Formats: sequence, C-alpha cells, structure tokens
Amino acid sequence: MASEAARHTPAPVDEHAEPSPPVTRMAIAVLALLGLFVSLYLSMFKWGMMGAIQCSIGGCQTVQNSPWSMFLGQPVAVWGLGAYLTLLALALAGLQPRFVNERWVALAIFGISAVGVLFSAWLTYLEAAVIHAWCQWCVISAILITLIFFLSVPGLKRAR
Repeated sequence: MASEAARHTPAPVDEHAEPSPPVTRMAIAVLALLGLFVSLYLSMFKWGMMGAIQCSIGGCQTVQNSPWSMFLGQPVAVWGLGAYLTLLALALAGLQPRFVNERWVALAIFGISAVGVLFSAWLTYLEAAVIHAWCQWCVISAILITLIFFLSVPGLKRAR
C-alpha cells in the first residue's frame, strides 16, 4: 500500500534547477534556419550571384524579376534574410536557461513572426492577383513564417 502511494506522489520540485528549454523554441530555431537558407538562396539570385532559380513550378523567375520583389530599396528576400536571422538568434537565446522565461524574447519572436505573416500574406496576394505567377520558394517561406508564428504563441503564455 505504501509503495503505491509513493508511485503517485509527485517528485519534489527543485526551485534552483534550471528551467527546461521549451520544445517550441527548438522548433522555431530549426524553422528559422530553413527560412534563412531559402531567403539566402533568393537573395543570392537578386544580388546576381547565380543564374536561373531552380523552380519546379516555373514562376520563380517571373516573381523575382517583378517590381514587387523590392521593398524600400532592398530585395524582399534580403528583408526575409534579416527576419529569419533575427528569429534564429532569438530562438537560440531563448533556449538558454537565463532567457527561457524572459517575456521580451517571447514578445520579440511573436512580433517579428506576426509582421512576417502579414507581409507574406500581402506578397502571396500579389503573386496571385497582380503578378499571376507563383514562386515555390516564396510559398515555402510563407509556410515557414506561419509555422513560426503559431509556435511562438505558447511562449507568450509561458513567459512571466
């Protein structure tokens, strides 16, 4: 009887133990790294560092050469490069024990990814309604930033 009670008694909590890193931050880091590679690939094209884009659906060149591929004087892909690099750095910092429960890390990841989702939605609309061509890399980036956004929500609840 006593052994059965011991099995159901929760282990004591060590208040000085380091908090475990949230799995969502690990996933955000991986997705941000993937987004970094996608945006680097597109940035290299825009900077003239490579020839044609490898695209299985055929509209990537059209999208990347459209006037909508620039924003505030820089290629859209370069803005994505900055966003994904920042998200990767924040996610990795947020895995460190001293930052796991910091609200500013959770808010920064949430805010940057929210802006990214809105911007990607706008760009996706332009591909469909204005450019009439689809870039598979842009769609992949939109999916990645949307996943990062949804994964950032639990961090808001977890942070102090």
